[in-house]
Amino acid sequence: MAISRKLKPIDRLSILVIIILSFLLMGLIWGEKVCDSNCWFQAKASVKTFSWEGKAVSANDRAFILTFSRPMDRESVENNFKIQPELPGKFSWAGRRMAYTLETPAPYGTDYELTIKGGKERLGSEMQPFQETFRTRDRAFVYLGVQGQEKGRLILYNLTQQKKEILTPPHLVVHEFVSYPERDRILLAASPQETWKQGKRDKKLYTVTTGSNQEKAPPGKIELILDNQTYQILEFELSPDGKKIVVRRAKSDNLAKTSLWLLEPEQPAQRLNRTQGGEFMILPDSESLVIAQGQGVALIPLEKESDPSNFLPEYGQVLTFSRDGSKAAMVNFNTQDPEKQYTRSLVLVTNQGIEKNLLNTEGSILSCEFTPTASHLYCLLTEVLNGEQYREQPYLISINLETAEITPLLTLPEYRDLAMSLSPDGLGLLFDQAMTVSNNGNPTPTLRSDAGEAIIGSSLWLLVPTPNLAESPTTQPELKELPIAGLNPLWLP
Repeated sequence: MAISRKLKPIDRLSILVIIILSFLLMGLIWGEKVCDSNCWFQAKASVKTFSWEGKAVSANDRAFILTFSRPMDRESVENNFKIQPELPGKFSWAGRRMAYTLETPAPYGTDYELTIKGGKERLGSEMQPFQETFRTRDRAFVYLGVQGQEKGRLILYNLTQQKKEILTPPHLVVHEFVSYPERDRILLAASPQETWKQGKRDKKLYTVTTGSNQEKAPPGKIELILDNQTYQILEFELSPDGKKIVVRRAKSDNLAKTSLWLLEPEQPAQRLNRTQGGEFMILPDSESLVIAQGQGVALIPLEKESDPSNFLPEYGQVLTFSRDGSKAAMVNFNTQDPEKQYTRSLVLVTNQGIEKNLLNTEGSILSCEFTPTASHLYCLLTEVLNGEQYREQPYLISINLETAEITPLLTLPEYRDLAMSLSPDGLGLLFDQAMTVSNNGNPTPTLRSDAGEAIIGSSLWLLVPTPNLAESPTTQPELKELPIAGLNPLWLP
């Protein structure tokens, strides 16, 4: 009591604080033994946030971020980091944030488990075990129906779930279509069934929902985007970011005079100047347009009154761009070279000004697509066959863009109007095989090829190249026919 009376109030307060802090320290040290790993005073480091939690991962998602509660021993975390199935990638750090960047897009339709067990914080204590799952988007594509009630209608097929959904109503005949980047909608040109039966193609521009985001809209919800009262719609392109549409239109009373128009949300259609020409395409940056003009191709910014930013006189056609826009596959028709006047050249052009000739052919170069990493190029070509009649044999190849090595993949039937689509993860090629007749002798309206032949049927095929084409180019790809009758298959992003 004597000692207590000698202590001043400040001394008593200090002793009380020391006692409280001692108990707190003991609780932090022995917390896990008392109440396992869920105590509010748990001392162990842990993962606070995971950027892919609850997300349907797409091919554009190439990296995720883990944020830790404390500074970590980076090497121990990396050594105890596991993803099943395996997804090769690279680590990078910024303070307590760790990024993991995938070497290639994660294959679609797959569930993954991420675990970190045994990682340590910088002071040496073991972190709380981390376990989380994520999933990539389902493998799905849209195509044009060709039989019965499906004829002329847009159909969605979920390959992962083996589920089919007709998206457009029976009174519309779909002609062209493209997916928005979030795969929630499809932009399409369609004409009424009645006028189509009369041989007219008075197309209007619509969007239809896919149902991928059921909270916003169920599948099959149609919305008119652009009518054809004053101008006929000839063709259109959707920008990669889904925010711009460029449409080629012609005056209803003068179809020979065409022009390009820019459509943006909540803005009136804007006519683009200096855009007379042939085939056009919106660049991956969604800010510029490439269009065939005369003996070359012009790059034109999508801004009013902008002049062409570049002109490439050697090329007559742009086939495709890599996703980042750094590479393009172009066709040189060799009009200036008498020795090559019957030869087409496929050329790789980079944004660094490098031009690399990949192949020469006397046949046609129908289409090409870059793999997601732009290491390879898949191309659909034709070979001119010997004989009295002019005939072309389509075939599919893969080109290693580093070595320029060409690997033949598949020979196709003698039919030019083939549609090819590479899956967003680069692991599947879809193409159609249509059956046509020059004159079917039936006055009933039917779908027709670009050559005007009546389409009486069409099957869809899936080609699965080897995942490591660069390491094993001689491995035979897997080919299988899908139980679907359709045209123009297009993978959803």
